[in-house]
Amino acid sequence: MVLTNKTPEKQVNSLFDRVAPQYDLMNDWISLGTQKRWREKTMKKMAIKAGAQALDLCCGTGAWTTLLAQAADKEGHVTGIDFSAEMLKIAKKKIRAAQLEKQVTLVQGNVMKLNYPDNYFDVVTIGFGLRNVPDANQVLREMVRVAKPGAMIACLETSHPTNPIVTLGWKGYLQLVPLIARLKGNNYSDYNYLHKTAIGFATPQQLKAMFIAAGAQNVEYELFNLGAGALHIGYKVQ
Repeated sequence: MVLTNKTPEKQVNSLFDRVAPQYDLMNDWISLGTQKRWREKTMKKMAIKAGAQALDLCCGTGAWTTLLAQAADKEGHVTGIDFSAEMLKIAKKKIRAAQLEKQVTLVQGNVMKLNYPDNYFDVVTIGFGLRNVPDANQVLREMVRVAKPGAMIACLETSHPTNPIVTLGWKGYLQLVPLIARLKGNNYSDYNYLHKTAIGFATPQQLKAMFIAAGAQNVEYELFNLGAGALHIGYKVQ
């Protein structure tokens, strides 16, 4: 499956700079307040080992980056990369508050073309970002490329409920998110864009196929909230 976001990169970058102060709250709205629980379940399933060298793509405000650094402990290191300077400013504050500055490096960069050599990281992750990149397939290929043989590649993302009735309710709720944002003084068009990317993203089965096409193997996924969210995990075997 070819999955591309045709919105110009500069426009998407500006959008995320604008929504940065409300980004965590926005993810709470979209996930019905359960995004933190999704991450907790994800970290438990991943079982990151102390000393791991991890790369967190589209790290945003650093929510997952922080958890990865805590799991990797003082012997490990996490690099968080995002194209939004405003997102990284908030991430930096979180990292400082958690006293993890020595264990985390934050980089403003392009996840479509990672500036790291092949076979470099023990863990490569992307959370709530794959649906907003210009070419999701290219990002997955880059994730596999920079992962070491045996490394874990994980994606936590909004998804599609499997029950038709739940799907109707889910889509209806997502349509309300931009209206809620506007009532709270935020830009309607920004949140309408984010609602559309959530609705238009790959199904769990399609994303699994994309993982495999990118070179990941032993790919599995777990659904959250009856399919509103999904965790995909694959491995680089060679």
